Amino acid sequence: MATEKDIRHQDSVCTNESHLTQKWYYNLKYLAVGILFGIVFVKAEIISWFRIQEMFRLQSFFMYGVIGSAVLTAMISVFIIKRLNIKTIYGEKISIAPKKFNKGQIYGGLIFGFGWAMTGACPGPLFAQIGTGALAVAVTLLSAIFGTWVYGYLRDKLPH
Repeated sequence: MATEKDIRHQDSVCTNESHLTQKWYYNLKYLAVGILFGIVFVKAEIISWFRIQEMFRLQSFFMYGVIGSAVLTAMISVFIIKRLNIKTIYGEKISIAPKKFNKGQIYGGLIFGFGWAMTGACPGPLFAQIGTGALAVAVTLLSAIFGTWVYGYLRDKLPH
């Protein structure tokens, strides 16, 4: 039987959800970081359809290096957060819940990978691609939103 915490992890509510209320302009820092993130994606050619196709055709190591360095950075960051018991900038505890493996992750990963290979886009750089003028990517964005809605609708019937 699933516990309340297990069920909460399936919801869109973050387990580290803050209950602090801030004025609207406190969110501008996230906009600034997002714009900076998009600029880095464009300059590093991470959003390039050609770079993504090179990766899936095993013709270039570039994207694997980018993804590998991101995974390594995340591993080190999580280790430091756990080891030093780091809190948010507002002093709230950061909780990282253990994840259980299930076969649905394989299916989801395959669907994600096929979609990424076909469209040359994953959710992270979609907005940066649109911002550079690749307006055809709007179809991919709408498809991603629709796919998320379908998952939410069918979630209780899917293997978790």
